[in-house]
Amino acid sequence: MDPASHPPGDAATANTGRLATPIEVLGILAQSDVAITPELTHTEMFTRRGLLTMLWHHPSAPAINASARPAVAVIACGGAMGGLLGPGEALYHQLGVALSRVGAAMIRVGYRQPNDLDACCLDVAAAVQMAAADGAERVVVMGHSFGGAVSVRVGVILNDVVSGVVTFATQSAGCEIAAGLGGVPLLMFHGDRDDILPVQASQVVASIAGKA
Repeated sequence: MDPASHPPGDAATANTGRLATPIEVLGILAQSDVAITPELTHTEMFTRRGLLTMLWHHPSAPAINASARPAVAVIACGGAMGGLLGPGEALYHQLGVALSRVGAAMIRVGYRQPNDLDACCLDVAAAVQMAAADGAERVVVMGHSFGGAVSVRVGVILNDVVSGVVTFATQSAGCEIAAGLGGVPLLMFHGDRDDILPVQASQVVASIAGKA
């Protein structure tokens, strides 16, 4: 099924009555792309509700044929304050570089409106749509802290497109619909000495999902 037919909302196009795609809902006014390296592109999307920033790690030339498309793409999002680096020592950048070398793609999403759950879900859903349009056959959504809830929700909403959900020290708020993941695999990481979000937050989400 077309990933664009399942946005994180109920917007419909005026002419067809179908659900609008995430990209359509964003209402992009302008877009700018700059190649930082052959494997990394910085994308900025200007919308009426803020600037959506993405860092896109492309498969490196030695890993795939130049004309091939990545079979796997990972979409990564940050916590309630946004950001593009992820937890720890810039984990998302390190992971993007590593995935590129083995022929996978990764899109790091910088929210338009950090801590706005609905808006952030739309941003990540748009990245899923972009990855699928670029040829990715499997898309994994990954989020840290607040971003864990974003990833879970996008995994539920796009459960016929998303192939897996990964969370790092997720919050439980916003994950009340985790049971809707159905057959989508859920992988959760959480330190047992976390002094911001206790490990019980991930345990609650795992219980709601029925698996993890």
